[in-house]
Amino acid sequence: MESGSLWLAFGLTLFAGMATGIGSAIAFLAKQTNHRFLSVSTGFSAGVMLYVSFVEIFQKGAASLTQAYGPVQGVWMNVGFFFLGILIVGLIDNFIPEKQNPHEQPPASALAPLHDPHATVPHRNQKKLLRMAMFTAFAIALHNFPEGLATFLAALESPKVGVAIAIAIALHNIPEGISVSVPLFYATGSRTKAFTYSFLSGLAEPVGAAIGYFGLRWITGGEITSQVMGACFAAVAGIMVYISLDELLPTSRAYGKGHDSLLGLVAGMVVMAISLLLIK
Repeated sequence: MESGSLWLAFGLTLFAGMATGIGSAIAFLAKQTNHRFLSVSTGFSAGVMLYVSFVEIFQKGAASLTQAYGPVQGVWMNVGFFFLGILIVGLIDNFIPEKQNPHEQPPASALAPLHDPHATVPHRNQKKLLRMAMFTAFAIALHNFPEGLATFLAALESPKVGVAIAIAIALHNIPEGISVSVPLFYATGSRTKAFTYSFLSGLAEPVGAAIGYFGLRWITGGEITSQVMGACFAAVAGIMVYISLDELLPTSRAYGKGHDSLLGLVAGMVVMAISLLLIK
């Protein structure tokens, strides 16, 4: 693969991960959070990711695997790797305690002190709270690994598709950054630390992409074959479907009113469909 493609894919993954910092900044700087915008944007991300997963990435996996293993075995392998991707990200998600899940909407009362630069939190057991904050940051970083790998591999195969997925992941990471900042602020009493840990948790996405890519190269002896990429595409499609259904849509509905999440979902699908038609 050309080095230019690698750097572009890594850059898109870095851009998507840094969006947690944007969300954290919004939590601290905005007078109030526009929840309807977050609802539509996360619904939009789900629409983009679901459409591109089934229409583009899953099909690319099937094409590569059927070419290598035949129309019967290749199709079965493609479906198997698709559900393996769902299983992997599901197991990772299972390690995050519900209290530290960044996709749970913080109540307005919890967000209010973040918007007030003069507000403080009550003095508590700082050692215990710091340990909780570090665990939260680690849990979220672990959760972001498969997202980074999905963005990176999609961008390697098709930069234009990679751009769409990176934007979708970035939109998804904005409310995540808001939600992560809340427990970190209350745990440390420091806006700087809360922002820093939230920002660093998003950087786990490019780190996950790098580990996944070089891990694949090490396993395959330096060359990532079309069969390996086919298996990865099928798994990435499963990862993205899981993220959309388990994280994005519930988050979108939690933040929105009426049909906000549905409008965002359909808009994301339409934009992605038109984009794919234009680049063919």
